[in-house]
Amino acid sequence: MSIHLRTGVAADAAAIHGLITANLSTGHLLPRSLEDISEHAPRFIVAIDEEVVIGCAELAPLSESVAEVRSLVVDEARRGRRTGMSLVTALADRARTLGYVTLCAFAHQPSHFLRLGFSIVPHQWVPEKIAHDCAGCSQFRHCGQYAVSLSLRAGGGLRLAEGLGAAPRTVAPPRASVERLRLVQIASDEAERVPA
Repeated sequence: MSIHLRTGVAADAAAIHGLITANLSTGHLLPRSLEDISEHAPRFIVAIDEEVVIGCAELAPLSESVAEVRSLVVDEARRGRRTGMSLVTALADRARTLGYVTLCAFAHQPSHFLRLGFSIVPHQWVPEKIAHDCAGCSQFRHCGQYAVSLSLRAGGGLRLAEGLGAAPRTVAPPRASVERLRLVQIASDEAERVPA
């Protein structure tokens, strides 16, 4: 069994939609319509095993210089073979070829991205994402996702040689002492009581 990657085509839309829909219950992916996936199929990289789409990821442009990894998913039964890493690597290569200087992603579990050299950044460092998607999201200001970013400039990029072929590292669970920033509107009478 050999997994290979290729650019998505409209005929892959149903399989991509099925992968995304099957993984919505975990809450880590946003729903996508079949029409949206069909329209943007060429932005996807798909992983194929025995002529079956087992994974996918989309390179979504946010601006002239920033692109986002979206809808990254591998079939649950076929995980553990570094297919996700291969998909992100292929997207980074495509992004660099297309002239993007930053590749970002928003993830509930950023450890996979961190192993590839991405850094956790404040959401505000990706204003293109906020303007494009976040401002209209029901979870805006209560987002449970981490923003991660990777420089595609010379000298930056994925750490691919590190740990290839080795067993995946385990990642510690989030520490209880680390809280997420939540913005809460203060009523005008409360603002007057806050010491300067």
